[in-house]
Amino acid sequence: MTGTPPGSPLRVGLVGYGLAGSVFHAPLIATTEGLALDTVVTSNPERQEQARTEHPGVRVVATPDELFERADDLDLVVIASPNKTHVPLATTALKAGLPVVVDKPVAGTAAEARELAALAEERGQLLSVFQNRRWDNDFLTLRHLVADGELGDVWRFESRFERWRPQLKGGWRESGDPAEIGGLLYDLGSHVVDQALVLFGPAASVYAEADVRRQGAETDDDTFIAVTHASGVRSHLYVSATTAQLGPRFRVLGSRAGYVKYGLDPQEAALKDGHRPATTAGWGTEPESLWGRLGSGESPLTGGGRPVPTLPGDYPAYYAGVAAAVRDGAPNPVTALEAAAALDVLEAARRSARDGVTVTL
Repeated sequence: MTGTPPGSPLRVGLVGYGLAGSVFHAPLIATTEGLALDTVVTSNPERQEQARTEHPGVRVVATPDELFERADDLDLVVIASPNKTHVPLATTALKAGLPVVVDKPVAGTAAEARELAALAEERGQLLSVFQNRRWDNDFLTLRHLVADGELGDVWRFESRFERWRPQLKGGWRESGDPAEIGGLLYDLGSHVVDQALVLFGPAASVYAEADVRRQGAETDDDTFIAVTHASGVRSHLYVSATTAQLGPRFRVLGSRAGYVKYGLDPQEAALKDGHRPATTAGWGTEPESLWGRLGSGESPLTGGGRPVPTLPGDYPAYYAGVAAAVRDGAPNPVTALEAAAALDVLEAARRSARDGVTVTL
């Protein structure tokens, strides 16, 4: 950390002001006690103006080089630029002596993620990965149910991150160029795999199916991943842009009961609508009509089970954890080695889908 006086907010440089930077990172940084959004990097004139409007007084520069020229004036760099830039920018930031937050996926391969983790350790700097959906309302609720034994022994975890987007949007996320690290496997797959590993531990084997459904699409837009955990739990994970009828977000089956939850955490939609955690009452909460149900022997859609109040989602907890880690040495909220373990699964899934085999880890 640089010479920021004790008690002063940590000065944060944010690289990238697209969806990730403008909707997630900038608002969360700006509303976290102990952090101050100092600089935004974007070369897009419209996004430059957007950043100035949404965060009055912020410094806006066009290139990462301009940011790193001021490394001594910063305390943290957040990388929310396209996936292919994550490793080189994180490497530059760490070598400049700065703690780093990187949006997921931290890298294209687990090996690159572990190399970054080793560099961070060598330099004595924080390297954290923005796996914000560990703080989704439904995931927090499920973790609580599992920890309390409400399901008994969990046998199967079904997780779906499905959308209906039959028309291509364009951009690097839909590019077939491997260098771009696009496709749903690495985009939404990073979330569902990370959640599965957090809940049920390391993966022992992986089977996957990846399809390109939409006309003109170049990379996977409908993917299924089956993970057998070393614990014996099986995770069935679905990510799709081509699902005409959306399934439950979670369906978790155990020896005592099952838990079924529909709908997405409301925080992303709230951030897109301009709401902010610090000024929005009931942040991360949802109506009772969306609560999941816990029970056995009958479908939740026909009244089976009892409604389980959904815990509030808490994206702000991530950056509060980062601030505490940088200033006080508190635990890193998401380590690069945890992200590397998820990348092991994603790489195995890609190989499985390509070769039609089950991959042992």
